[in-house]
Amino acid sequence: MYVLIGGAGMMGLGLAQQLLNLGHTVAIIDTDPLACRFAREKIGVMAFEGSAVSTTVLLEAGIKQANAVVAALTDDALNLALLVLSRSYGISHIVVRMRDREFQEAYRLAGASHIISTIDLAIATMANAIEYPQVESMMHFEQGQVEVLKLPVPPNCFVAGRTVAQIAKDPRFPTGSLIIGYQCHACTDLEIPNGNTVLEAGSTILVVTRPELVHAMIDYLGIAANPVGST
Repeated sequence: MYVLIGGAGMMGLGLAQQLLNLGHTVAIIDTDPLACRFAREKIGVMAFEGSAVSTTVLLEAGIKQANAVVAALTDDALNLALLVLSRSYGISHIVVRMRDREFQEAYRLAGASHIISTIDLAIATMANAIEYPQVESMMHFEQGQVEVLKLPVPPNCFVAGRTVAQIAKDPRFPTGSLIIGYQCHACTDLEIPNGNTVLEAGSTILVVTRPELVHAMIDYLGIAANPVGST
């Protein structure tokens, strides 16, 4: 896949590196010559110096051949302009970085495939780290209607030594929740468990649940820690 990224800031460069590692062809557009040089020499992607909302630069970067465009510029108005220009060249897969929520509706009306609010993500991540210190990570899906939790299975955990089937049949297990991932140890690959998978102490699980059941899930697993600031 050929991915064109507008913006060679920390996010644009980091994304370029990850996409390159995944085997995609990547090009970056930025007005900063030093950032473009870094992208070429340190990351190994194509970099075009100039404005990402210039049709001349976009054509030079091969926007007509792009499979996806990422608008990761520092200004929402510029990202919106890049989104509109990309749509005019027939690009249907466009990911936009949003700084100000006031632009959300404009991005949606302009046809963004995905709108990523970096500030909202950072706030949610920090809030989760404070609210649920025992959860290794948490991701929100469907506008916060679904949560995916990454949870440890400590030695004294209630589910340690039990199978996924035994846990699913337990009436105390939060209704509608699912264990969708299992990692025996940190050095092993994540696997999709089946009913016979035994959750070993020291392992990690991925659980899908609803937001209102997060506390119940943590309590059920028996890994709840004292709330931050409690004694």
